[in-house]
Amino acid sequence: MAGKRRLKRFYDISLVVMVFSITLFGLLMLYSASSYTAERDNLGEMFYLKRQALFAGFGFLVMLFTSRFIDYHIFAKLNLVIYAIAAVAVIVTSLIGVASHGSNRWIVIFGVRFQPSELMKPAIIILFATLLTHKGRKLDGFVPMLKAAAWALVPAAIIAYTNLSTAMIVAGIAAFMLFVAVKSYKYHLMLLGGGIAAYLGAYPLSLLLQKMKVLHGYQITRILAWKDPSSYEDETFQTLQGLYAIGSGGIFGRGLGESIQKFIMPESQNDMIFTIICEELGFVGGLGVMLVYALILFRLYEIAKNAKDLFGSLLVIGVMSHIALQAILNIAVATNSIPNTGITLPFISYGGTSLVILLAEIGICLNVSYQTTLDDSISSEK
Repeated sequence: MAGKRRLKRFYDISLVVMVFSITLFGLLMLYSASSYTAERDNLGEMFYLKRQALFAGFGFLVMLFTSRFIDYHIFAKLNLVIYAIAAVAVIVTSLIGVASHGSNRWIVIFGVRFQPSELMKPAIIILFATLLTHKGRKLDGFVPMLKAAAWALVPAAIIAYTNLSTAMIVAGIAAFMLFVAVKSYKYHLMLLGGGIAAYLGAYPLSLLLQKMKVLHGYQITRILAWKDPSSYEDETFQTLQGLYAIGSGGIFGRGLGESIQKFIMPESQNDMIFTIICEELGFVGGLGVMLVYALILFRLYEIAKNAKDLFGSLLVIGVMSHIALQAILNIAVATNSIPNTGITLPFISYGGTSLVILLAEIGICLNVSYQTTLDDSISSEK
């Protein structure tokens, strides 16, 4: 018997289909949630849909191009450059950014407004993937871990001054990647204990931060309102309308486009769009969205597990943590399980910068899968 070995590349088509489907679903729900608001503001009922569709189209081009034509190993060489660009963008935004909702979060270039702090998410993923690949087990000690974490905590602290939700995601990505890479159970227990303490102690912690003047007044108020909603009726209006929307949706929902709460809920197309999904499509629709996220995370897990090197695996793990944290925290906010932080629902909420960044990250993951080769042995008899 004589055999020939042929290498076949693996390209995760199922991940492409799932990401395309949830983005398309997001455009549909975005139109349903925003058409009335856009018409009321004399923008035209399709204003938000058109803008998001343009970003989605551009994002998919970036995703497909990255997945086939950009070798993900180049990010290891450029990790500090990417990190520096993101850090400068964050600092510049905090100084001269365009104000909205009480904070400077945006920069406007050629009439297009985007959120530079979103760049820090992939920058942290790339930096930590490189750092963990090179350092390996040297990070098992507390001091080395703290030094590594500082790469994320310093920019997160700067971002938190204007955008607490993005700061939480940046710090969370770093914490999760360290959790996966570090072998020490002390770190795992410390991280778990810190998370529980932060959740249970959110109220006294907010009072301390208020005295220290670390956060803006509206950020502190959101935490206080979550703990004592009866004393902050105006601040909890959006959250209460969201809970009414979820409750009125029942099992199967009112029907697509039949939401009532979207007529009175502020920013229904942004961080509270999950409540509109539940109102129109019911518990079944909300559960379906969560299942799609679970499937996307499963496909990313498979890519990470089969990646040809550690760096590629860590990149995909970082993207996994980004999507998982953002989806979980958004749904937690929608159900009032945590204070309102303004976190968007991945691939669905209105926000062009976030959507393009997420699709670009998926493109990197697809490139990791594309460089995963499968042995295909062909045997023949002599």
